[in-house]
Amino acid sequence: MEIGKLLLGYVLTTGVFFLIDFIWLGTVAKSFYDKHIGELLLDDFNIPAAVGFYLVYIVGIFIFAILPGHEAQSAMKALTMGALFGFFAYATYDMTNLATLKGWSTTVVMVDVLWGVILTGSVALAGYHILRMIGYNG
Repeated sequence: MEIGKLLLGYVLTTGVFFLIDFIWLGTVAKSFYDKHIGELLLDDFNIPAAVGFYLVYIVGIFIFAILPGHEAQSAMKALTMGALFGFFAYATYDMTNLATLKGWSTTVVMVDVLWGVILTGSVALAGYHILRMIGYNG
């Protein structure tokens, strides 16, 4: 059943996203964000909000990158559309914060948007290959 394969692809792709983003946020970027926006950060991470973001955002990656790439049978399309989706989503968030929050800097915008491009493009590419691996034919 194709819906089952699609859901499996979503779950596996979500795992890839979590792994990559948690490595970034937990190690590489932790000191960067503490230095640049530490006064804005919560003392305790809001897990329900984060999980909600991930689940919704990955649906977006599927709709705008993975499935179009799969339909075109093009890993490059999945990667490109994922990178573009990441750019627009992260730029919207970061530029809004730059416009409305004290302490949000152009340095944070540039690093965070670049991360959105890399993360979303990579996850879209992984999701494309996951669908092929599990034999999704949708």
